[in-house]
Amino acid sequence: MPKSKTVFVCQNCGVESAKWIGRCPSCKEWNTYHEEIIAPSSPHERSYSSGQEKRKPELLESISSDEHRRLKTGITELDRILGGGMVPGSLILLGGEPGVGKSTLALQLALALSGKSVLYVSGEESEEQISLRAKRLKKSNPACYIYSETDLENILVQAENIKPGLIIIDSIQTIHTGNLESSAGSVSQVRECAAQLLKFSKITGIPVFLIGHITKDGTLAGPKVLEHIVDIVLYFEGDNNYIYRLLRSVKNRFGSTSELAIFEMVESGLREVANPSAMFINQHDEPISGISIAATVDGLRPFLIETQALVSSAVYGTPQRSSTGFDIRRLNMLLAVLEKRAGFRLGVKDVFMNIAGGIKVDDPAIDLAIITSVLSSNLDIPVGRDVCCSGEVGLSGEIRPVSRIEQRIREAAKMGFRKIYISKFHRNISVTGVDIEVIPVGKVEALVRSLFS
Repeated sequence: MPKSKTVFVCQNCGVESAKWIGRCPSCKEWNTYHEEIIAPSSPHERSYSSGQEKRKPELLESISSDEHRRLKTGITELDRILGGGMVPGSLILLGGEPGVGKSTLALQLALALSGKSVLYVSGEESEEQISLRAKRLKKSNPACYIYSETDLENILVQAENIKPGLIIIDSIQTIHTGNLESSAGSVSQVRECAAQLLKFSKITGIPVFLIGHITKDGTLAGPKVLEHIVDIVLYFEGDNNYIYRLLRSVKNRFGSTSELAIFEMVESGLREVANPSAMFINQHDEPISGISIAATVDGLRPFLIETQALVSSAVYGTPQRSSTGFDIRRLNMLLAVLEKRAGFRLGVKDVFMNIAGGIKVDDPAIDLAIITSVLSSNLDIPVGRDVCCSGEVGLSGEIRPVSRIEQRIREAAKMGFRKIYISKFHRNISVTGVDIEVIPVGKVEALVRSLFS
């Protein structure tokens, strides 16, 4: 029988040590080393690939590839994020906060995949619980197999017998292999299970969809090697107080990482949002001060969002600054620019900023809409409903150009806006066939004169 050995493994970064260490020399975290027993498998043990022929090197020119072999998921937004569908033999990792909808999205994927059998493996829920959730989704797939199991060897045996078109693992932290004596969810177990699933996927050509937990810091739990060995890493984001969910791709070997998918959480599951601009813009019965519309781009997808500001006198002496969905430090910078370059005394006033819809925006092109909503609230003058903005504000008060300005202008025109303020430093803008007036401005003072004079 092979001799086992004991090692201490950092649960944060996966670095091994022969003895216990208080502080990890790699990630600098304290008290992260845990003892794990590693028992190497016997060479005589049966492996799921024992029946496979040994592969030989092939010439690159003799290897055929077909883009049309991608497996369509039946969910348009997910297909776009993946680059047109799932590539055979790919390993996909989905992470997100607890309760954001990862299991719901995975089950919808299993039920929406028509013409292919699916093996849905759950280590967290029983078959009855998954059946109840499937009834709530009001979808069905007669070739969807539900398997509540945490032993990796049993899962691979069932996958060999069923030969599904897709395997879904919910979640990788609950799966364990008998080759290691450590508990499920440990660094060694997650690494070994992911490696075996990767090998099985590449040999059989079956795509594997993994769900992963995240840490309190918002990163995927387990060793960093988990993100290296998978082909695609997706993050599912959202606030439980809002109904919108954002799916981002941070790694994609078969497509772009600049795509963004938006879903709406409803009673029957996740619903695709084909036109996010219409969802993030509220329709008001009458003009309201402190509101402006920004034409932003997340990845390759342009959409319009509503920025809301409230400026009032500081009651308690010390002015307050609060921001939801926007960087508070950048808000302070923009307020300083307005005070220094435009002459508005905002240092003695409370300023509250909010991005409607509960989303977070990092696009610098939202700066122009931020200062427009702040000035609108400060002067108590509403901005026209048919006006939107897209531009970055510099420290000297200049309006700087932003990327993909043509896409932003077309999106604003499609949503019915008649005017859009952009930087006058844009060169060679080619936008034809749209009914919108493009107003270039070079300084914050010019924007103030144009909107509030």
